[in-house]
Amino acid sequence: MNLNQITVPTLDVRKAITFYQKLGLKLIVHTSDDYARFECENGASFSLHLVDQLPQGNGIYVYFECENLDERVKELLAQGIEFEMMPTDQTWLWREARLKDLDGNQIILFFAGENRLNPPWKLK
Repeated sequence: MNLNQITVPTLDVRKAITFYQKLGLKLIVHTSDDYARFECENGASFSLHLVDQLPQGNGIYVYFECENLDERVKELLAQGIEFEMMPTDQTWLWREARLKDLDGNQIILFFAGENRLNPPWKLK
């Protein structure tokens, strides 16, 4: 089974489109202000749907892998994107930078390389 698409809620599809385009996603569908879809580099898609109210609690975490994480974060900082956590090596062997989108969804830009699917503790 392959993951094809992730959809996150937003209170303003147009503003969210601008935000995600700054992150580097390619807009491929925007038929109304209720929905938009982006194509990711690996062929998966990411979409936004309009809601009247955002989910409560910790919300949604979305991970986008970037081979050139540190360089990409520098580019985004220059565009005015604010990060909660700059690129940091994690104990699970991923390098991550964290930010929130306009609706408070947690966005993690990361690079894991071989450790993404094959960490030393992978089940056999």
